[in-house]
Amino acid sequence: MSENVEIERGRTGRIFYARVHPNEDLVQGVEKICLREGVERCFLRGSLGSLTDACVSLSTGKIRVLRGPAVEVVGLAGEVLPDEDGNPVATLVGLLATPDGTVAGGRFVAGQNPVCVTFEIVLEEWLAEPADVRLAPREGLIAERLDNDRLRA
Repeated sequence: MSENVEIERGRTGRIFYARVHPNEDLVQGVEKICLREGVERCFLRGSLGSLTDACVSLSTGKIRVLRGPAVEVVGLAGEVLPDEDGNPVATLVGLLATPDGTVAGGRFVAGQNPVCVTFEIVLEEWLAEPADVRLAPREGLIAERLDNDRLRA
C-alpha cells in the first residue's frame, strides 16, 4: 500500500440528465456538458446509447478499434476531474458489443468515439471539501483535521 493515500470528503451536488448528440465524440461530449454546466468534478452514474465506431485503450496499452455501424455500449462508468488549468477531463471505461457479436472493453480514447444516434447519460456532481480527512501513513489511522494546525487521531 502506498504511504501517500488521500481520502476525499464531499457531497453530491446536482444530478444531470444529458444527451450527447450524433457524430459528437462521447468523451468530449461529456467534457463539454461539464464545461457548459460549470461542473468541476462528477461521476457518470448511468448511460444508454451506441457509437458509430469505438476506440478503447486496453490495460496493456494497446488500442482496440471496433467498427459499427452501431457499436453498443453495454456498460459505462467514469469520472470527470479538472486538469491543472481547471478544464474538465473525462475518464470513461466501458464494455462494448459489435453487431457481429465481438465484445471488448477498455478506456475510451478521446476524439475517437462518435455517437451513433444519441447517447443519454446521468452525471452526479461531486462537491469536494477541503482536505479534512486523510489516512495517516504507517499507522493506518484516520486523522481528522480540527483546525489548520492540529490533527486528532
